[in-house]
Amino acid sequence: MRLQFIEAGEIVTTHGVRGEMKVLPWGDSPEFLCEFSRVRICGTDYRVADCRVQKTCNLLKLEGIDTMEQAQAMRGKTVEVYREDAPEELVFAAELIGMDVLFNGETIGKVEDVLDYPGNKVYVVRGEYEYMIPAVKAFVHSVDLDSNTMQVQIIEGMRTDED
Repeated sequence: MRLQFIEAGEIVTTHGVRGEMKVLPWGDSPEFLCEFSRVRICGTDYRVADCRVQKTCNLLKLEGIDTMEQAQAMRGKTVEVYREDAPEELVFAAELIGMDVLFNGETIGKVEDVLDYPGNKVYVVRGEYEYMIPAVKAFVHSVDLDSNTMQVQIIEGMRTDED
């Protein structure tokens, strides 16, 4: 299901005295957050004045947040990005939760979770059985956010109750 907003990270602390905030990003890399010109925090829209990477985090400066005290008030809040600002072909894990999963035209369950392993993500699919499906082209043939379906290939060993 296509979401309007995607959670992208958490503000963990301030940086300096001019309102910059340190954000722990939840994406694959901190560079991702720097691609957006606006964000949403607690239902309020903000224009991004500056965003840069510092090690595994982002330093984020928002228009209207100009003091350390204003930035401190944002600590612990979630930063969301607008789905419409992201590339169309990009699919976020949050959009996959609840998606119907089909194998050979038959529904085998819904995506319950997306596990993030170093090699690749793994989709946990639950229906009559539970499946662990690696998020690679060999097994995930298509993802359609508009129809909320995913076409997959199942092989022996993906079903969790198999020996």
